[in-house]
Amino acid sequence: MLPELITLETLHEIAREYGYWAVFSGIALENAGIPLPGETITLIGGFLSGSGELEYWGVWGAATAGAILGDNFGYWLGRWGGWPLLLRLGRFFRLGEEKLIEARDRFGANAGKAVFLGRFVALLRIFAGPMAGIAQMPYWRFVLYNAAGAAVWASATVSLSFFAGRLVPLETLMEWVGQLGLALLLVIALWLAVPLWLESRKSDTII
Repeated sequence: MLPELITLETLHEIAREYGYWAVFSGIALENAGIPLPGETITLIGGFLSGSGELEYWGVWGAATAGAILGDNFGYWLGRWGGWPLLLRLGRFFRLGEEKLIEARDRFGANAGKAVFLGRFVALLRIFAGPMAGIAQMPYWRFVLYNAAGAAVWASATVSLSFFAGRLVPLETLMEWVGQLGLALLLVIALWLAVPLWLESRKSDTII
């Protein structure tokens, strides 16, 4: 969902005014960990390419480059100072260091999948880069999964809005993408929560 002050109409005008730079900057800042509607701007860019106002490959290139650069910034931010910040946030939310270490290790064990697939889920797209840095994911592996994920995500997102934008209004397209994002987030939440629930049930049974 968009913040109340950032309407779809406003983003549409920004994308029209600044074109590829708007797409590049929006997704780069979102992937760096700043909660901005980068995916929405990318979808609008693809929509504008479908109507002939922008070039398809220009939008794709801007989205891919912005996603790669933004996630790299997020990675190093997490690697250099993310863990102390996470510990402070954990104390604020009353999460012990052991729980945070367990979460970090769990992410580290699935870091490649998280970085690649996280592109397609709003919250993971914001936090995957910093979390990969916090988990000390080897940089060369991060670069590989980051670039591959960025290229696939940009291809899917720009192509969807390029072709679907010729058939449905922009507002309808955004509604569909939002519903798909919520569904993916729910699936991932269940994928993470169910094993933890089964583990706690097993522990209770043993006791």
